[in-house]
Amino acid sequence: MTFFNLPIALTWGRILAIPLLVAAFYLPKDFCSLQTSNLLATIIFVLAALTDWADGFLARKLNQTSAFGAFLDPVADKLMVATALIILVSLNRCDAALAAIIIGREITISALREWMAKIGAAQSVAVSMLGKIKTSAQMLAIPLLLYQKPILLSISGFEIDLNCGKYLLFIAAILTIWSMFYYLQMALKEIKQKLKNN
Repeated sequence: MTFFNLPIALTWGRILAIPLLVAAFYLPKDFCSLQTSNLLATIIFVLAALTDWADGFLARKLNQTSAFGAFLDPVADKLMVATALIILVSLNRCDAALAAIIIGREITISALREWMAKIGAAQSVAVSMLGKIKTSAQMLAIPLLLYQKPILLSISGFEIDLNCGKYLLFIAAILTIWSMFYYLQMALKEIKQKLKNN
């Protein structure tokens, strides 16, 4: 089993970025303003999110896919997202209920996937398009909420704030619940089928 290659190194980099994300908000205020901390945290999160795309792309391109990489990649994603949401709750930029829904869903589906793999039915809870849309909304919302500052677009004298992180996170939370029930339904079908066959 391969435990280290370039894609796995990028995944480890994402995990190592987590304490840096937290540290960005603990820098001395006379050395670093809150807006600078916001910007640093946003850059760290966006770079980490890019490595999520890059490690999968490189694993396929270099034919370096591995069981360990497949295990570590979602772990790194969930740790990064959970950490960012906890930070946002502590800064009063995210509703605790939304964070609890998203983090709770990730734990539930991870446990479900592990259990389904043990009974030889992992494919029934493979990532769906609904899950991918949820992840996209989530990964757009979090950096916008970390950055916090309004992103203004001026059209015909009217200024429109493009920082819609709160709305995107709310959408992500709805999709989170929807996708969780979808995965549970797929798993239940598989369990019923196995019980019939036995």
